[in-house]
Amino acid sequence: MTPESVLTFGRSAMEMLVTVCAPVLLVALVVGLAVSLLQAVTQINEATLSFLPKLLAVLATLGIAGPWMMTLLVDWIRQVILSIPGSVG
Repeated sequence: MTPESVLTFGRSAMEMLVTVCAPVLLVALVVGLAVSLLQAVTQINEATLSFLPKLLAVLATLGIAGPWMMTLLVDWIRQVILSIPGSVG
């Protein structure tokens, strides 16, 4: 295995990580920002108020995007496993 192939594999893994995590993180960010803005406008400073909407939004996102995320991960893992014989020999 050459250093270039290791770097290519690492880059591929990082790209997959960002691709799979992005929908959930973006939804949590947007919902957290919206709840924080609502709290600032209404002056309600309850720490638990921001937790439940984010939790529900993340669960909904996982329910909607979960099959896509799993398909993407399974295809990538299959590709990695099938490329092992070519990179070892």
